[in-house]
Amino acid sequence: MADFANYPSLRGKTVFLTGGAVGIGAQTVRAFAAQGAKVGFVDLNADAGGALLKEIGGDHAFEQCDLRDIEATRFAFRNLAAKLGNAEVLVNNAAHDDRHDWRDVTPDYWDERMATNLRHMFFAIQNVAPAMIDAGGGAIVNIGSNSWWEAGGGFPAYATAKSAVHGLTRTMARDLGEHRIRVNTVVPGWIMTERQKELWVTPEALAKQVDRQCLPDPVDPVYVARMVLFLASDDAAMCTANNFMVEAGSI
Repeated sequence: MADFANYPSLRGKTVFLTGGAVGIGAQTVRAFAAQGAKVGFVDLNADAGGALLKEIGGDHAFEQCDLRDIEATRFAFRNLAAKLGNAEVLVNNAAHDDRHDWRDVTPDYWDERMATNLRHMFFAIQNVAPAMIDAGGGAIVNIGSNSWWEAGGGFPAYATAKSAVHGLTRTMARDLGEHRIRVNTVVPGWIMTERQKELWVTPEALAKQVDRQCLPDPVDPVYVARMVLFLASDDAAMCTANNFMVEAGSI
């Protein structure tokens, strides 16, 4: 593993993160905890969330939450704030890239995919932004995807939701920028999480992916986490309304 950077400005910061129990989210929770931040994360997976909280130890918190339920999300965020203080950093990570054939998509399924992959991001921002304004600033990082840039098929509702994340980032960066709140998108490529490995990574698919990348190595979740850390830190004080790619040059 590389000898990664330390960001003193993150020490003691309160970070809220959605979808933090597994995958990219869990790796990002670990990364913030290692920086000395106070991390509050939410996830539907109570067992994995509890295990991760036990693993990182220290002054952190976990709330089980179905982010499709906005009232439940608000309740979970209130509980995190009561335990850790108001969020100074928000990472909107939660998503689910289930495959689906466009012929089979119903209006209910479409709406559920928007609720899973997009809607909660806006309401999480709405929840934390007032306290960030009162504090004089903050950082918000939305996790997008390069799937729609690559014209990836097999999940039209997911790709549509993820493309909209970039619009959300741009408009909220404008609305919140006067308060010194920065809003950016981290754009992962095909990241080798355990879920991806279990469901979709085959030797043939991986070889095809690596061939289209400029760099010849599969992308580990830790590199997404490192980009999130940078954007949350004071080192990125003049970075907002932009996309930061972590995809080994595969666009």
